[in-house]
Amino acid sequence: MQHTLSNKALFKSTIIALVIAGIVLISFILPAEYNIDPTGIGAKLGLTALANPGGSATISSNQSDELNTENQQETDIIEVIVPAGRGVEYKFAMAQFKKMEYQWQTDGAALFFDLHGEPEGDTTGYYESYAIATLTEMKGSFTTPFTGVHGWYWKNTSDKPVVVKLTVGGEYSIVGLKK
Repeated sequence: MQHTLSNKALFKSTIIALVIAGIVLISFILPAEYNIDPTGIGAKLGLTALANPGGSATISSNQSDELNTENQQETDIIEVIVPAGRGVEYKFAMAQFKKMEYQWQTDGAALFFDLHGEPEGDTTGYYESYAIATLTEMKGSFTTPFTGVHGWYWKNTSDKPVVVKLTVGGEYSIVGLKK
């Protein structure tokens, strides 16, 4: 015996599917992709940070002995603007076991940050954090445990944009702002 759906049951199933799709669109897709969050759920889940509109960065390069004196490689000075109430990620592509020396400071406001890396080719969303805190500045170095993109996520909880001056040296290529 073959089971068939009546027109009424098919119509009801279609309406339920459309309602679920609408809820997913409003609650998850719009906040993550377009920073439109009519319900506030996207902000609570951290999805609005993924949209990242308004974040910007400028880069200047120079030879410097201040960082990375062993390899005498180029040092990059990067200015990242973290918009009010938002978060931005700034990344570098690095091979396994490569070292980066860094120093960053804000123009005064403390920012939550997560220095982390994401393995190349990973599609699960896995990342490894190297340092997490809320500070106005930090100086240090790290050696990459795997090939992939590595860098900072800064979150600005204030009501004014915060400028981060990031100075880096090492074996990397700049990916830049990640959306």
